[in-house]
Amino acid sequence: MGDGRWGGADRWRSAGSALGRVTVVWAVSTLTMLILAGLLPDFELQSPGGDSFTRTALTAAAAAGAFGLLGALVWPVIVRALLLVPALVLGLLVFFLNGSLLLVALWLIPDGRGAANPETAVVVAAVMSAVASATSTALAVRDDDAYRRRLYRLTGRTRPRASDDAPEQVPGTVFLQLDGVGHHVLRGAVADGLMPTVASWIDAGHRLTPWRTDWSSQTGASQLGILHGSNEDVPAFRWYEKDTGRLMVSNRPASAVELQRRAVRRTGDGGLLTVDGASRGNLFSGGADQLALVLSMAARRGPRNRSRAGYFAYFSDPANAVRTAGSLVAECGREVFQSTRALLRRESPRVSRGGTYPFVRAFATVVERDVVVSAVMGDMLGGRTAVYADLVAYDEVAHHSGPHGRDTDQVLRRLDRSIALIATVAEHAPRPYRIVLLSDHGQSPGETFEGAYGLTLKDLVRAGCGLPVPRRVRRARRGYPRTESGGGSEARDAARDALRLALHRPVDESGETARELPSRPSEPLVLASGNLGLISFPDVPHRMTREEIDRRHPALLRTLAHHPGVGFVLVASAEHGSVVLARDGVEVPVADLDDGGPLAVFGRGAARAVRRTDGFPHVADIMVNSMYDPATGTVHAFEEQIGSHGGLGGEQSYPFLLSPPELSPPVGAGEELVGAEQVHRVLRRWLRECSGPQVPLEISPSTDGSESLLPVDWPVTQDKKR
Repeated sequence: MGDGRWGGADRWRSAGSALGRVTVVWAVSTLTMLILAGLLPDFELQSPGGDSFTRTALTAAAAAGAFGLLGALVWPVIVRALLLVPALVLGLLVFFLNGSLLLVALWLIPDGRGAANPETAVVVAAVMSAVASATSTALAVRDDDAYRRRLYRLTGRTRPRASDDAPEQVPGTVFLQLDGVGHHVLRGAVADGLMPTVASWIDAGHRLTPWRTDWSSQTGASQLGILHGSNEDVPAFRWYEKDTGRLMVSNRPASAVELQRRAVRRTGDGGLLTVDGASRGNLFSGGADQLALVLSMAARRGPRNRSRAGYFAYFSDPANAVRTAGSLVAECGREVFQSTRALLRRESPRVSRGGTYPFVRAFATVVERDVVVSAVMGDMLGGRTAVYADLVAYDEVAHHSGPHGRDTDQVLRRLDRSIALIATVAEHAPRPYRIVLLSDHGQSPGETFEGAYGLTLKDLVRAGCGLPVPRRVRRARRGYPRTESGGGSEARDAARDALRLALHRPVDESGETARELPSRPSEPLVLASGNLGLISFPDVPHRMTREEIDRRHPALLRTLAHHPGVGFVLVASAEHGSVVLARDGVEVPVADLDDGGPLAVFGRGAARAVRRTDGFPHVADIMVNSMYDPATGTVHAFEEQIGSHGGLGGEQSYPFLLSPPELSPPVGAGEELVGAEQVHRVLRRWLRECSGPQVPLEISPSTDGSESLLPVDWPVTQDKKR
């Protein structure tokens, strides 16, 4: 009896509290409308002859109430009807549709006292949506139930999934990838107070563990290994495959699909997220059924393609569109200011940051961040078991501003706020969550190869082959360095491709391939992945040996190995298997490689990484790694990047793993975590620990049609319809 009375009292108290919040939001919206009517000449809340303040206030209250009701009742129907509209077009339509709802609300006011021009209506509706959202959030902060309901609404949910029958005490796991943030950068950001949330976790006992990448220190190789357990035969970010005639680029949809297919076939497993997982903002799905902004699924069409679903869930709230649009404009302005400041101060090194780059940066650091964070929040509120999300903001900015400095410091602060928001939302989720932070690689600073030596890697290769080189190579460099070796950062390319896909514009991969292939098959194809260069001869069907290259181009290998901007060269040899060439005539068979000799400067594990890549079927005819100066930590990117990654040398090879103390140590004492595939095994182990010892594992079909480890008696539906 007592429990029943208290339950009834709680319900009445909750209803009263909700009514009070609605009343306050209504009052604030009314006041906002009155202020806007006073400021905007084309927005009227009075009859032509004028009204008393009381009458005007009542008109404003009626219009605010009608606008609020239309937003609550009609808006979801409008968004559902527009699901086939390109995602970013929907983001823009939000403003006009919201303005239309305001015009309807004014039309509903009796006696024709409300009027506004369509342009003014858009502005008024945007301001009112933002104010109402901020007020509602502020009122709900101190009320856990209200705050939880608001979070459900903002992330497109009304309650946790009914199909979740796992016990509440079984925790879920969220893996947040901070793209490009190296172990050294994270430690520095914590020490400098840039990331207080991360600092508090470390103080609370979280383990910060560095790990070492493979030779190809870039998102394509690392994330494929982390999510799918294998990055075999991924020699770089972009490479040419002689047997198929394809130019593979990790962040192109068709290439990402093929790489994921190969990994699944190789491992016989769907991926890290096969069991009730969600993949957000990644290159690959990890076997997840729930997808948003996943490149490997973006090329597919049909009911199973939900890679853009995150856009719709996010922009379905008008306040989200208003907030993101404001942040987008601010980020564009911030980039223009920062690049202008760097130019006026003659900062060096420096690369061009004009053209569309400010918008591309803003899309990567604002739109993708907001959509991915919102999707992760929805996953946690829905009680999903495993979530893997990639936040690319730092990587994008560091490529053009350098990995250290004020520009990237600001990005790290904002990333920390996103982490704090996700941690706060986890407190309101229907199950506990363990949040793991990790990165896929770091970034190494340094002037571009062209900026340092006045020619690109492609120019150097053509000179070594006796082919014509541009006239500018013979002149002293002037202005900004430009590269012709594959150009563009992976984060920028990914952001552009994501933007095209969000607009339903296909990525013309065949055109890109045609432009990058040499005009004559006998000429070398030169590709760049940060400070790693790949040289292939398309007219030779097999991997050329040193002896074959010397017969065709006697000066090429010597030109490359002796150049001061080159650290070492890998090439096959008919006599020695494969050899590493370096300055001063150094030549070491790969079978005899150790971490001394020509690879000593690159640190422990370099020999293993080179030896592994040498065994890949699609390794290039010639692999070129730039020089590395351990005193300054600098490398020379073969692309237009002053913060780069992709090869060996410095911070780029050392990302991090930050795990809560409830999880087992990633590796034993004195051991080193090496390679993305080993990171995958660690994350797998942690997922098993979270599922509990009472959940045995067996081989079961995955969503990809392959086999994967699934808990026995796991719900077979896994909420497939959502």
